[in-house]
Amino acid sequence: MIKGPEFREYSPGKLEEKVERFWAENNVYEKVKKSRAEGPKYYFLDGPPYVSGAIHLGTAWNKIIKDMIIRFRTMQGYNVRRQPGFDMHGLPIEVKVEQALGLRIKKDIERTIGVDNFIKKCKEFALNNLKTMTEQFRMLGVWMDWDNPYMTIKNEYVESGWFTLKRAWEKGLLEKDKRVLHWCPRCETALAEHEVRGEYKLRKDPSVYVKFPIEGKEREYLLVWTTTPWTLPANLAITVHPEYDYAKVRVRGEEGEEYWIIAKALVERVLNEVGVEGEVVEEFRGEELKGTRYVHILMDEYPAQRAFREEYEWTHRVILGEHVTLEDGTGLVHTAPGHGEEDFEVGREYGLPVYSPVDDEGRYTEGKWKGVYVKDADPEIIEHLREKGYLVKAGTIEHKYPHCWRCKTPLIFRATDQWFLKVSRVKDRIIAENDEKVRWYPDWVKVRYDNGVLNSGDWVISRQRYWGIPLPIWESEDGEIHVVGSFKELVELSVAIEVNGERIELPEEYDEKLRVIEEKLGPEDLHRPYVDAFIIRVNGREMRRVKDVIDVWFDSGIASWASLNYPRTEEEFRELWPADFIVEGEDQVTKWFYSQQAASVIAFDTVPYRNVAMHGYVLDEKGDKMSKSLGNIIRPEEVIQKEGRDPFRFYMLWATNPWENLRFSWKGLEQVKRMLNILWNVYILGSTYMSLDGFNPSEIKGELPLREEDRWILSRVNRLIEEVTEGVETFRLTKATRAIYNFVVEDLSRWYVRLIRKRMWVEGDDPDKLAAYMTLWKVFDVLMRLMAPFTPYITEEIYQNMLRPFLGVESVHMLDWPEIDENSMDEELEREMEAVRKIVEAGSSARQRAGIKLRYPVRRITIETEDETVERAVERLNGILREQLNAKEVTVGKVKLERIIKPNFAKIGPEFRGDSRLVTGWIEEHGEELYEKGEMEVTVGGKTFRLTREHLNVEEKLPDFLVAEDFEGGRVFVDRTLTRELLAEGLAREFVRRIQEMRKRLDLDVNDRIAVTIETSEENRELLEENLDYIMGETRAVELTFGKARGYVVEWPEVNARIGIEKVQE
Repeated sequence: MIKGPEFREYSPGKLEEKVERFWAENNVYEKVKKSRAEGPKYYFLDGPPYVSGAIHLGTAWNKIIKDMIIRFRTMQGYNVRRQPGFDMHGLPIEVKVEQALGLRIKKDIERTIGVDNFIKKCKEFALNNLKTMTEQFRMLGVWMDWDNPYMTIKNEYVESGWFTLKRAWEKGLLEKDKRVLHWCPRCETALAEHEVRGEYKLRKDPSVYVKFPIEGKEREYLLVWTTTPWTLPANLAITVHPEYDYAKVRVRGEEGEEYWIIAKALVERVLNEVGVEGEVVEEFRGEELKGTRYVHILMDEYPAQRAFREEYEWTHRVILGEHVTLEDGTGLVHTAPGHGEEDFEVGREYGLPVYSPVDDEGRYTEGKWKGVYVKDADPEIIEHLREKGYLVKAGTIEHKYPHCWRCKTPLIFRATDQWFLKVSRVKDRIIAENDEKVRWYPDWVKVRYDNGVLNSGDWVISRQRYWGIPLPIWESEDGEIHVVGSFKELVELSVAIEVNGERIELPEEYDEKLRVIEEKLGPEDLHRPYVDAFIIRVNGREMRRVKDVIDVWFDSGIASWASLNYPRTEEEFRELWPADFIVEGEDQVTKWFYSQQAASVIAFDTVPYRNVAMHGYVLDEKGDKMSKSLGNIIRPEEVIQKEGRDPFRFYMLWATNPWENLRFSWKGLEQVKRMLNILWNVYILGSTYMSLDGFNPSEIKGELPLREEDRWILSRVNRLIEEVTEGVETFRLTKATRAIYNFVVEDLSRWYVRLIRKRMWVEGDDPDKLAAYMTLWKVFDVLMRLMAPFTPYITEEIYQNMLRPFLGVESVHMLDWPEIDENSMDEELEREMEAVRKIVEAGSSARQRAGIKLRYPVRRITIETEDETVERAVERLNGILREQLNAKEVTVGKVKLERIIKPNFAKIGPEFRGDSRLVTGWIEEHGEELYEKGEMEVTVGGKTFRLTREHLNVEEKLPDFLVAEDFEGGRVFVDRTLTRELLAEGLAREFVRRIQEMRKRLDLDVNDRIAVTIETSEENRELLEENLDYIMGETRAVELTFGKARGYVVEWPEVNARIGIEKVQE
């Protein structure tokens, strides 16, 4: 039997708590998984969030999307692998732990608490946050294997990373090199290119013009511009473009005339900016400047410069480089190979040394400013150059500058020895594999991704940090290296371990080695300092581990196989890999999406996933990023507490296309909640009547007499299956959710329920009522399946009460995704019903303008149209039109309008001049005849005139008894003539509405019978007596009398009556 609802009003909080209890007590999640255990396998890969803090709206959106996709695929019959993941290494964790411990710089870690304790704190922090985030994700109604997440800190996961790097080494794709890279002086580590993308922020820096004296040329200078004066001590060359034109410009300096070399195209702009006048005295090509030697402006302050000058031929000379532009500066580029990527490359071409007198903390290691932080040295260097006479102009510039993605410190460029994955050698393969095998949602992101790969360099994977996958590279004193691919290999190659400075020799036998290792180092833990203790021997050379850890983006980059514990175990990898689907935020296009493909092509020569989707960012309602400083942060917990899980989930999938930024709006969320409330009210209405009547859909035998509205809603709900399925399959989630929203609000509630409400009031097992019940039940069967992935709570509650008694399956989430019933689809009927709805809307508007309430019937409505669909609709669905428009008759036809014909003076005057009076007089008398004939030759006052309709001004006017309204497809005309019969019927409806309202106020059951007494005027009484049976039937009254109102009495002045009702005991 269908159960009546436990909650009369939609209360998400109470409902969702009840459903959560039901799921937990009945182990529903595990049963759902078990029910699909034999289905085709579907590998969903969760992009692992950093466990660095509480989740935010963006994280919530991400997990809601994932959960919806997982539920959808499960209902389609797939055995979905739904393991959540957590990114637990790297700077995100280290920085948080440093802050918690009050550690200011990296060296404090070793000085204050030691590496071992720091690692323990990082692990503890990561595990605690994992627990917190898991609870927050559960709070969203996300169904994943929370008891079995993949964690990047597990030994088997670390081993997958080692295996991948060993593959790279074996293929010649892993190498050590000295290069200029982004360096964080606070975290004291190199950063990869993809870590810096999106981390450029506006900041003010120096904008400095300085002049380098040309050797052997009195008062001639090379003019350069820089925003990093701190790199001037490391300057080794000045670069010009070989194809540009350059000019020698005579200017008047503080000490007289001097000459500056500037790119010709920039002379005017540069002189204006530095505030001097000058004139070009000579021009030459950039290549002619090659080899020009200059005097270093900080030679005395940095003695190393003298040594470089003597040892390297091209030191302190002009060199050529095509990276020079005319966009800013002077066209001469200050070149410091130790502090600029392009400087490094052009310096290598000319054999220049890589000079970087800066340490890990960003402090000078030598020279005048030794020990000073480089950014702090900027103003000192500028002032010093001013004193020496080499400063031309000093100002500031606001520009976008790279910052550390975790601690937000401004980065510096610095040359260091690092380990690189040679992505440059495989990026063509990455692009080819991506284009052939990966489907992108939306598809235009693929072009952006390919361009990013095309422009990417090699991947620096070494980090000078502590908490991460240890770099599995062991190096001998003479520079020989070996890459270890597994813990087993490490043990096999080990000859000793070092514990607290003591070397402990290891036995040769493997199991004995393991015993000693565990005894001295503890259980296997592939992190620092555990792995640092191992001394291995390869080809007769002893080797110790390189102390670096691996870029944390490498951790997540190997997730598709590391989460499967490959290569420790191979079965799942062989069955599942590559992943079927991944989805992450826009920033991951050049980060996680890229790191996965780079690592995968290096390891397996192919891509690690088949389908990838991108979503945007969550912003506030104004489009601003949410931040503490703006005070506009909204937490997921706040949203759930205020509005509920289902409204939150549906809203996040409904508000905007997933690939666009979502501007979070409380109003939008409330709009979605209203939709779910409408759904709940429809459910209450249907289930209440069905329950009272003992309706059992499984007992219905044979065909029921469906009305057109029943066939229409069944067609619409099948159309909805098509739209929602396509929307989810193509990641157009807004298409899916908005189709559901419109169906619930417009098709189901505002139209179908409106059409069948009277049928549900009929007594007994009336076939017409049963047809409405059965149709509504079928609609809910489909609708609950379609909505279950989006709103898992409300659909479960409705399913348990309305559908489960007959379908038998324990949970809505164990049902199959609905299939389209082609036989139920009627596109022509849908078009015709749409036309009817437009007619009803126009007719209601016309009635409103005429001042006729909808409860008062009208005599006739005429539809004027040339649209065949409208004509068929009026004929086929005439009963619906009559009922919804409350009209005795609805027809298609032409309405004869009153014509008012007058002379067209603007046409007649210029044409007939002095005879105008004769013509206008004739038209005033015979204008109707001229209009009918269209053209006439007439004689007036002995003169003949040829007249046409152009000589008429014709106005058409509705007769007073009609009111009209246009709609798409035609025009509706409402006859507003009210007869006594129509007035009596309308008044009866007015009284019915008020009695129904009184029943509602008394909270009477729909089956409760009442006695009604009415105090009103004699005129009202006479009109009401003409429709007593109708009033009693509609209000479930067994008695209706006129006289003093009794029982529960309400005065209704708008109908001049007092009405009393009393419940009658049966």
